[in-house]
Amino acid sequence: MKKERTKDLLLEQVRKIPIIQVACEKIGIARATVYRWKAEDEQFRTQLEEVLAEGEALINDMGESQLLSLMKEKSWPAISFWLRHRNPKFRERLEVTTNVKTQDALSEEQQAIVQEALRLASLTQDAKAKEDAHELKKENNEQA
Repeated sequence: MKKERTKDLLLEQVRKIPIIQVACEKIGIARATVYRWKAEDEQFRTQLEEVLAEGEALINDMGESQLLSLMKEKSWPAISFWLRHRNPKFRERLEVTTNVKTQDALSEEQQAIVQEALRLASLTQDAKAKEDAHELKKENNEQA
């Protein structure tokens, strides 16, 4: 019976502050005990997950409330944080620019390797595709 009462006390604490270590310290039990109960008792595990989610929601609400209070006081960091995380227009973006140079034309040996790889990659190849590949190879040879 004492064990069930201790579990209930723990769940109450976790609902208020969703940190297992803090809840354990408040009621005087070891963290290992909670994790053992969690492993042994499916119902307790489910209850713990539920109260952790409730506690996290409470903390999130408190945080948003504090953030809104700071925004009302015209705190630029708070305003900036809200906009960057809530408005796509103000999200941080990473711009990537590159200067790509084309490579030299493939040698005949390289072309043959590529053609063989393409042939092996396709199980069937119709006559038109073979003809197109042959024409392309001819054009590449003429340009080189």
